[in-house]
Amino acid sequence: MVKRQHRFEIAERINAKGEVLIGLDEDDIARVVTDVERSGAQSVAVCFLFSFLNPIHEQRVGEALHRALPHCEVSLSCEVQPEFREYERLSTTVLNAFLQPVVGRYMGTLAKSLATHVLAARLGISQSSGGLMSIARASSLPIRTALSGPAAGVVGAISVGARSGHRDLITFDMGGTSTDVCLVRGGQAEMTFGRSVASFPVRLPAIDIHTVGAGGGSIAFIDKDGLLKVGPRSAGATPGPACYGLGGTEATVTDANLVLCRLPAQLIGGDMRLDVGRAETAVSALAARLGLNLRETASGILRIVNSNMVRAIRAVSIERGYDPRRFTLMPFGGAGALHAVDVARELGMATILVPPAPGILCAEGVSSAQLEEGFVAVCRMPLSEDLGAVAAAIGRLRAQVDDWFAREDAEGCRGECVLLLDMRYIGQNFELSVPVANQAAMPVASDLAAAFRDLHKAKYGHADASAAIEIVNVRLLARIARSLRNLAPTFPARARSETPVCARAATALPTTRHSVWFETGRTHEALLLDRSSIGPGTVLDQPAVITQFDATTLLPPGCRLTVIGNGSLLIEVAP
Repeated sequence: MVKRQHRFEIAERINAKGEVLIGLDEDDIARVVTDVERSGAQSVAVCFLFSFLNPIHEQRVGEALHRALPHCEVSLSCEVQPEFREYERLSTTVLNAFLQPVVGRYMGTLAKSLATHVLAARLGISQSSGGLMSIARASSLPIRTALSGPAAGVVGAISVGARSGHRDLITFDMGGTSTDVCLVRGGQAEMTFGRSVASFPVRLPAIDIHTVGAGGGSIAFIDKDGLLKVGPRSAGATPGPACYGLGGTEATVTDANLVLCRLPAQLIGGDMRLDVGRAETAVSALAARLGLNLRETASGILRIVNSNMVRAIRAVSIERGYDPRRFTLMPFGGAGALHAVDVARELGMATILVPPAPGILCAEGVSSAQLEEGFVAVCRMPLSEDLGAVAAAIGRLRAQVDDWFAREDAEGCRGECVLLLDMRYIGQNFELSVPVANQAAMPVASDLAAAFRDLHKAKYGHADASAAIEIVNVRLLARIARSLRNLAPTFPARARSETPVCARAATALPTTRHSVWFETGRTHEALLLDRSSIGPGTVLDQPAVITQFDATTLLPPGCRLTVIGNGSLLIEVAP
């Protein structure tokens, strides 16, 4: 991201043991500072080869830049992410420096405004790991906010799942442009410490979310091979799908759903009207080129986009050794519950849990997230050697954790700390983070080896009992729970029925019906329900289109829906 003329070198060298081989010269520092000033830079990234072992040189250059250029933001790699792999560390630091001026100004304005209006409030900013950080931390480390929106959705899904007794989930967040999926086991999301943002590598702890270009606005087109394709190009919000009537003319997934009557003609509580005629015109243009009728083409669009999303779920489940049939599908986002049953059937999943407010589950996730901070120390050590250095690294990190708890735990909540050891077979290029259950004492090497082999076998399907293993990094993840009210969102009820709707009691069913194309050959009569009219205890075992302010839920034939106590919709999917 940094042009060649804006890259400046300095003579220094710390070796792989953290020892200073070539010291920093003050004249050399002054030269670099002058070069930066002449460049007109608003922000600077500083990254030296072994600063993760000894940060003294980076810190000296950072101090000189702060003194000479107080208007300039400075990102030091030893503060952004002090880990080995210099290219990934440099890339992460550069991205952080790129974001600092804009995000820092925004955070400063936000904090000042909040302090004026709500004197006692503390602001938490969502980060890619799913936890919250202080506004000061977000200002200095804005790269941690990358992909924090999808991560917050996973946190919200875990919260809803826990209240419903479902702790093994595959989250399915389908919006207007993309779909994000994540695997959750035992109430814990899968994590990753390396991914890319806009094709740039980023080395930070993040919820492991797989994204595909499949959403309500994804555009259907006929490719050069003459085949129908859907996405990743999207109509966005403007002009949006053809049915929005804002100038869009290309057929999208939303248009296909409308043509098949799976979407009602009115959304957002009646405030948004969809134009069925424009949707049919857009889909008809593709139908004419394919030699299919209108419904066949619309159905084909949905089958293709569903296949794209199924592949994404396979990537986080089957390809990693997990059977999706043992998980509950949690759809959210504006379009997730509209496609959930079709996706679940493709994967053989039998249970779907639709949260009370699917369209704003990310916001609910932020409201239920914990304050969180990660600490890492590089400590390469074969398990066959004395692990005293590892114990010492854990001790240093615990001191940092204690300082963080003292600064952040203003409410006196009980904090928790999770110990992870990044481990790999000697000679491997990538490592696995192995959780250490008993943190009271330094773990025994044989126990660590067994835990690593078990995790390796679960992840990759094999483990070598004779191969040598090494520890690479020590990680401590500190969390502070917050005591919060139940912030589950509610919407004003419209014509709420005092009697629960039950499919077995025809007298209790609403009379509004709707013809829906679930198959290309014929329509099915489906109930058209407002979600606010069905309360806990409701059971439906006939087709239905259930609308609410922020989402639409589709119940195809052969499925059974129950409204459970917390307002979530539990759908049992027939094969």
